[in-house]
Amino acid sequence: MGEETGDATRRTHLANERTQLAWWRTGLASLAVGVGVGRVVPELSDGAGGHLAYALLGAGFVIYGILFILAGTWRQRQVESAVIGGRWRAQDAQMVLVLTVIGVALSVATGVLILVDA
Repeated sequence: MGEETGDATRRTHLANERTQLAWWRTGLASLAVGVGVGRVVPELSDGAGGHLAYALLGAGFVIYGILFILAGTWRQRQVESAVIGGRWRAQDAQMVLVLTVIGVALSVATGVLILVDA
């Protein structure tokens, strides 16, 4: 392998690692939102009885965060294998669609809960 090819491969591996960390940061942010929605917001509210709804929504964000961390690790391993084999590995469109639908559902549920609890 030539020096230029080796450098390109190293840069690709490093970019793949940075991408995995971005997936993890998104997952950790979702976990933090889950804690905020599920535990902090109900404590700050007037106690109108919506604590269960907030707890369920918070749990949804926590699960979403875990899915992001798992998906990022899975994606990193796929790309790593492809780079080593000199192949290209496209993003799994189904996984992206599932994460998108879950994210939209959680966002809509958050908006509804805010409106209902107002």
